[in-house]
Parts: sequence; C-alpha cells; structure tokens
Amino acid sequence: MCFTSPSVGRMMQNVHLAPEEDEDDLYSGYNDYNPTFDTEDLENDTAFQQAARTSHGRRPPSKATLNSSMGRPMTGAVQDGVARPMTAVQAAGYTKAAMRGSLFDPLGQARGPAPPLEMKNPDSSEEKIRQLEKKVNELVEESCIANSCGDLKLALEKAKEAGRKERVLVRQREQTATSESINLDLTYSVLFNLASQYAANEMYAEALNTYQVIVKNKMFNNGGRLKVNMGNIYLKQRNYSKAIKFYRMALDQIPSVHKEMRIKIMQNIGVAFIKTGQYMDAISSFEHIMSLSPNLKAGFNLIVCYFAIGDSEQMKKAFQKLIAVPLEVDYDDKYVSANDDPHTNLLIEAIKNDSLRQIERERKSLAEDYIMTAAKLIAPVIETSFAVGYDWCVEAVKASHYVELANDLEINKATTYLRQRDFNQENELAQATNYADLAVSSDRYNPAALTNKGNTVFANEDYEKAAEFYKEALRNDCSCTEALYNLGLTYKKLNRTDEALDCFLKLHAILGNSAQVLHQIADMYPFLKTLEKKIIGVMKGIVSQRCKSRNRLKSQGYSIVQNCLTMFLRMCKP
Repeated sequence: MCFTSPSVGRMMQNVHLAPEEDEDDLYSGYNDYNPTFDTEDLENDTAFQQAARTSHGRRPPSKATLNSSMGRPMTGAVQDGVARPMTAVQAAGYTKAAMRGSLFDPLGQARGPAPPLEMKNPDSSEEKIRQLEKKVNELVEESCIANSCGDLKLALEKAKEAGRKERVLVRQREQTATSESINLDLTYSVLFNLASQYAANEMYAEALNTYQVIVKNKMFNNGGRLKVNMGNIYLKQRNYSKAIKFYRMALDQIPSVHKEMRIKIMQNIGVAFIKTGQYMDAISSFEHIMSLSPNLKAGFNLIVCYFAIGDSEQMKKAFQKLIAVPLEVDYDDKYVSANDDPHTNLLIEAIKNDSLRQIERERKSLAEDYIMTAAKLIAPVIETSFAVGYDWCVEAVKASHYVELANDLEINKATTYLRQRDFNQENELAQATNYADLAVSSDRYNPAALTNKGNTVFANEDYEKAAEFYKEALRNDCSCTEALYNLGLTYKKLNRTDEALDCFLKLHAILGNSAQVLHQIADMYPFLKTLEKKIIGVMKGIVSQRCKSRNRLKSQGYSIVQNCLTMFLRMCKP
C-alpha cells in the first residue's frame, strides 16, 4: 500500500495531462474563413453578377439595421425611417433631425438671401467719434508730410489743428460715458508731433511745455525717453547744465538693450561737458563710448579733450584709437572688373555710383577729415617740433587701414610749412624727392603726386623729365591746372615758346582773368609786356588822384588792364 504525502498531493493538482484524441483541438478553425469573401468562384455567383450589371447592389436595406461591433447603430444608418447623423461631418450640414431623402444644403441656400446690412446712422455718437478720430489721424499725417517738404509753418498749423480736434474727441468720449476707451496712442502721437513742430519752428518754450505734458503723464509708458528731446532743446539754448540733467534722466529710463540709443545720449552728454569746460567729465563719457562702441566722432572729441588739458601721451593713445575705428565700407577693388564679361561689367557700372556707393564715399571722406584734422591739431604738441609730431602721425596712419591717407598727410605737412612761410623746414631737396617718390609709388595715377614729383625734378633742373611727369599728371586728370601751369613754365625753360604759350592760353580759357596766367602770356609777347607797363602806369596815375571814389577808380583801373590784355590776346591768338 502506497501513501502520498500532502505536499506531493498539492503538487499534482497543478499538473495537467495531455488531452485525448476526442477533446477539442486548440488550433482548430485556424484555416476556416467566411465563404462570403471567397473570390475564386465569383464568375458563377448569380447574385454577384446581377449586382455588378444593375443597381441592385447599391440599394440600401429596407428594414435591417447596420450595427457596429459594439451593438449600437452605425453613423449614417437608417433607423425607424430617420437617418442617423454622421457625427464626423456635422460641419458639412448633417444634423440629428435630418430626415431621409432631405436635400443636402450645407450653405443654407434654401433659406433665401441674407438680410441686408444695417445702415450706419451718421448722427449716432459712435459714428461721430469714429469720423473725428479719423480726421485727427489725417491731420497728423499732413503735418508730418509738410515738415518733410520743408514747409514748417504749415506743419505747425496742422499739428495745432490736430491737437484741437483731439481735445474735442476726448470731451465727446467723456460725454458718452466711454472714457475708458480713450485712444492713448492717438493722444501721444498728437502731442509728440505738436512738440516736434514747435521745436522745428524754434518755438522752444512751447515745445518744452508740450513735452512736459507727455513726460508727467504716467499713462504714457515711453514718455520718459522724450527727455532726450528736451535735453537737445536746452543744448540749442546753451543751457548746458539742464541739458546734461535731462540727458542723464533719459539715460536712466532707457534699458541697456537699446545700446545704440544709450551711446548717442552719452555722446551728447560729453559734448555738453566740453561746452562747459568740464573736460575730465567729457573724457569719462568718450572713453566709455570708445570702450563699448568706438566711432569716429567720439574718438575725435576725445582727442580734443586731451588737447584741451595738454596731455600729449593720452593724445597719442586717443589718435591710435581713432584710426583703429573700422570704416565698414567696401574697398575699391569691388568696383573693378576682373574679366571682360559684359554682364559683370554692366553690373559694376550700375553699382559704381548708386546711393549705397555714395554713402560709402561720404563715410570715407568724413573719416579722412577727422584724421587729417586730428593730426594737424596734435602734431605741434605731442613731440618736440611740428615736423617730428607730424611724422609720428604719418607712421601711425601707415600702420592702420587708412594707409592711403599717409601720402595726403605728407603733402599737408609741406603745405603747412608754406603757409607758415617757414621755408627752411623744407629746404632739403633730397627729403622732398624721397617723399615725392613715396607718393608716386603709393598711387601712380594720382595727379597731385605726379605734379609734386615733377616739381622736385624741376628743382634739379631736369626740365625734360619734369615735363614728362606734368604730362602724365594731365593724362590722368586733364583739369589739373597746377600741372598745366608748371608744364608751361617748363617749356619756357626749354625755350619752346609756342608750346608754353599754348599751355597758358589753355589756362586762360579755363581760369579766365587769372593774374598769374595773364602775366605769363604777356611775358611771351614783348609788345604786350610794354603795353602792360604803360597801362599800369596810367592806372597808377588815375589812382593817385585824390578823390572820394579812390577805391572805385582803382578797381576800374585793374579792369582796364584786364580788358586790354584780353583784347590783344584775341588779336594775337595763334
């Protein structure tokens, strides 16, 4: 007899034996399918062939209801004679109450035309307010247009009229109990335009009062920025302390994200400090600008401030900062064609003198003026002499991207000596020749450089070579009168009288009655020279007469000389 332990019995309860052959198969019915979906014998299916040939297959069931798998009627099914709405297309015109056989009319055209729009009542208060607001906007626009056209008086009249009508508009809104819908933007634009037109007409007191109305009104969020405009007015009135005060208040109210606006305000503060002689405060402003966003104007003003306090070392540093300011213009190589492509050449010709190119030229010319003026200002004080100081400026410019200005500085240096009548400073012909060679090598097509080179050769009495340089300068610029005059002098030295006279006659046609040219022409004709002396003698006799109209007679005498010489030139012209 065998006994089974309780644990073994519990284990056997979870054991299942394999089914016998007569039990259900777990995989039975796997290959079974609905004969309705059998497509192999459709050719012999009579019902299918009849439905394919006629509309029998499109007829809806008469009584049967299409049910979904969940046991509820499907959308679009017919139930008890009523078509159940298709919920997915309710927006297309289907509704729950739609009956079977009803017309499809999603746009509601069966309801007839829409009722006509209600006519606006022109006498209603809302319509009057709307029209008045439109009129105010039109007046502001007309005022701005008149200002842009230069008619400042008309611009002010339109601005005043806009202000009057805007006040009427506010009163009408208050009377109709719609004061909460007051257009603050319109009020701001009317007051701002009025203040601007007052300032343009130099009515500064009225402009300041109007700006005060905007600034003191807390409802205008950006009104505080207009203190810049008030500071500009005080600056024009030479009230520099108040100008600085308002500039600083505006600077406090402008966030740091508006970097360009803050830089301009700080620049105005620095200029106001210069006007008051507070150079150290001005230096602080301009140094801060040059550290954040360097520009030519701030750099030049910084040099002026250091010049005013006599700090030569800081002048040098400020000059280096000035020439380090990026010009932000394209180089001239962009406008030179690298090939013979006609399309490229046409494009270059189109952009060579367009508005953008003109702006670049103006910016470049402004930069050159700032640098040249700054060099002439600091050259006498930064070193032991003017020449040494100017040489330092020239070397600094050569190391910058304004290298082409170095030659102009060299020429300006010599011109300065001539104006000062200090010829001893430039009596070294070898040094002058060296400078002339540098100028020509830097720009071979510069007529001024070629003329200066010809002058140095002329001073060495090499007249044939000097004539070549003068003629080359004229080939590059036929209007270079200096080269033409010097060429005439060179031909005189070479005893080529006809060619010299031709040069001076051309100059006479260009310059008119130039004293130097007339003297050279008269010197070419002995009888004209004699006549000139006789006429001058007569003129001196007339002028020497004591009379009240002495100055008038003197001018008449000079005109007689010029007219006589001109007459004889016409007679003797080859």
